[in-house]
Amino acid sequence: MLKSIKNLTFATAIFALATQCQEAPKSDKADTKDAVKIEEKTASGELDVDTKNSEVSWVGTKNTGKHDGVFKIKEGKIKLDGDKIVGGNVVIDVKSLEVKDLEKGKGKEDLEKHLLSKDFFEVEKNPTIDFEIAKVVGYEAPKNKEKTDAEYTLADPTHYITGNLTIKGEKRSITFPAKVNIKNGKVEAKAKFNINRVDWKLSYGSDKSLGDKFIKPTVHLGFSFVAGK
Repeated sequence: MLKSIKNLTFATAIFALATQCQEAPKSDKADTKDAVKIEEKTASGELDVDTKNSEVSWVGTKNTGKHDGVFKIKEGKIKLDGDKIVGGNVVIDVKSLEVKDLEKGKGKEDLEKHLLSKDFFEVEKNPTIDFEIAKVVGYEAPKNKEKTDAEYTLADPTHYITGNLTIKGEKRSITFPAKVNIKNGKVEAKAKFNINRVDWKLSYGSDKSLGDKFIKPTVHLGFSFVAGK
């Protein structure tokens, strides 16, 4: 009887540990492929990205929890042909990385320093992340859409955006749903999606054998861009 109780206690403990593992946000997955050729298209106008009102948010997950933060935008341009986006680019300032879920003196500075180190972004050699728009087309909902978390999923997307994302010199194309509004000479675009950081050789901590030190390859990104006035 005592042995049975011990076995039950052990099994309960294992189950508790398993259920405590933090899941990565369930969001739309960006379709990631080799970099695409950016073709120059006729543009009737060009708008500067409003760097004060634009940002990229991120969520990273490990077995024991998760962290979230933001990057600021250094500069960017959106090219228009009438009321259609035909190109553009956004330059993300890696040095601006900020962890939002930790307080100063309670791990915030240490995590920021680690993320900027050679283990991750190696900011001294790679001060920016670049995203160049290849095409923007109308959105069509997939037939068999996976269940996602409302907090991490864009409601009512209007377009698919495809572009080349360059991190630490690795350039890959990504396609993701976005909500785009163009009105009165102003562009507003929002997106929420997941990428696999290993696709950009950000592989630190991605070995599952690390246990509690395992950092999940899935990273959630949120784009919020405003261009024009």
